[in-house]
Amino acid sequence: MESAQEAFSGNMKEYWGQPKAEQVNRELRTFYGEPITEALCVDAACSGNPGTLEYRGVILPEGKEVFRRGPYPKGTTNIVEFLAIATGLVWLKQNNSSLQLYSDSITGIKWVKMKRINTKLEWTESNKTLFEVVEKAIDWLHENGYDNKILKWETEAWGEIPADFGRK
Repeated sequence: MESAQEAFSGNMKEYWGQPKAEQVNRELRTFYGEPITEALCVDAACSGNPGTLEYRGVILPEGKEVFRRGPYPKGTTNIVEFLAIATGLVWLKQNNSSLQLYSDSITGIKWVKMKRINTKLEWTESNKTLFEVVEKAIDWLHENGYDNKILKWETEAWGEIPADFGRK
């Protein structure tokens, strides 16, 4: 309804002339609002699933990378997204920061809040280091509290998360 009212309140030809993606993006931005401009954004990259993975954290608004981990062999996207968020929380706590944390992974956010992972990936000799890091992250989450909000980055409204590796 809001979109229709906007079209009819102005120059309809200009509104209709916009590519559909721009209309959708504008509507989603209206729905979600704008992202917080000062935050820690985390993201992961995985070549294959399972595959080689890495993750990093970037501070907004500067876009400065503050941590990067990996590569780790034979992991999954969900595991590495979980690790990105957990490592982000550790970084925020170590730096006594009250920044909010953004992730584009619903599963990663859920796993961090549950303080465990839910994967079918089996622990093997080739991914032993990865699973050791996961265990440390889970232990940290059980032993530490944090006040930072973990927020979902709305990619369809705002574009790729600033910590994205740009490999799509």
